[in-house]
Amino acid sequence: MMTKQETDREINILGVDIDDVTTARGIEIIEEMIQTPRSEPHSVYFVNAHTLNIANADPSYRELLNRGDRVFGDGTGIRWGARLQGLEIRDNLCGTDFIPSLFTLTPGNDYSYFLLGSDEETVEKAAHYALRMFPGWRQAGYHHGFLKEDSVRESAIAQINKCKPDVVLVGMGNPLQERWIEQYKDQLDTRVCMGIGGLYDYWADNVSRAPLWIRRAGCEWVWRILQQPRDKFTRYFIGNPVYLMNIYREHQERKRTNPPHTPSHV
Repeated sequence: MMTKQETDREINILGVDIDDVTTARGIEIIEEMIQTPRSEPHSVYFVNAHTLNIANADPSYRELLNRGDRVFGDGTGIRWGARLQGLEIRDNLCGTDFIPSLFTLTPGNDYSYFLLGSDEETVEKAAHYALRMFPGWRQAGYHHGFLKEDSVRESAIAQINKCKPDVVLVGMGNPLQERWIEQYKDQLDTRVCMGIGGLYDYWADNVSRAPLWIRRAGCEWVWRILQQPRDKFTRYFIGNPVYLMNIYREHQERKRTNPPHTPSHV
């Protein structure tokens, strides 16, 4: 695991250690990973309220996340969890914004990437979008994410290893993408594996981003429900209250086990 700087800070929410860093520092971290060869790729995960709900219910998944080299906090839910600990997060490292920032702000270094995930049509459209939008990085290739059959998975891994990309972007959704990265990363000839969730749907124009003012207000989840009511209703209208209940219980437990110090009177 990479050495962390003294200024890097971790926040533990529902048992998951989250790296609380600025976007600029996050990009610096990825560049350090690309430039630091080792026997297996570095793993980078983005967690939000939904991810932490899964981790809270599944200890094995929680432990998997904590084995990641870096875990970045994505979304309003992370901000809520941090505030209950008296902290303000430095930046919202949403993968949908972070990856374009990484590609845009680090041109000219001949870095390369491979897109893995989603269905054939979506990942192909996403690949064409990325070619147009991010000329500073070299696109090594792409492959869909339906890899249950051994022959299909082996073919995808062989394709990745043939082109040796610096970064593999794995978009399969939680918790599948993180489990896939942990299980197969030691078979990949790459420097970094990143779980990027639904990024390809945005790049393929299957769904749109919320207007900037909605994102800044921390309400993009409402926009997503309006676009994908069948897929997102349960996740947000049930998942968000469950998450709030979980972090409140955690907060109360912290108060119980670490009561504030009361100065003694002489």
